[in-house]
Amino acid sequence: QVPLVESGGGLVQAGGSLRLSCGTSGRTLSRYAMGWFRQAPGNEREFVAAISWNSRNILYGDSVKGRFTISRDDARNTVYLQMNSLKAEDTAVYYCAGRFTINMDYVSTPQTDFGSWGQGTLVTVSS
Repeated sequence: QVPLVESGGGLVQAGGSLRLSCGTSGRTLSRYAMGWFRQAPGNEREFVAAISWNSRNILYGDSVKGRFTISRDDARNTVYLQMNSLKAEDTAVYYCAGRFTINMDYVSTPQTDFGSWGQGTLVTVSS
């Protein structure tokens, strides 16, 4: 497992944008398939986006397709989630997750596939 730290959350108006970052210190994410999940108050945690460690395979949850973009910069050991056209229903705690894999094309959506998790960063979208 690798310790992950999210940043970039905050308060934004509907229609606005935010970029979340997920990083680690002293370790490399270059052999990790990465994902973003979110949990709104009273709801279960849900899949948002995932990326393979070669960035060739990317998946998105239906509710964020066309608005969110996941990317990674392995030189900086950082994974990003660019969120555009934010809606009130995007309000949630956003979690970064990682899975070590030798398969550079591996990308996954189930939470149980990920062994490393961050503490989360709160995104609040005001309507």
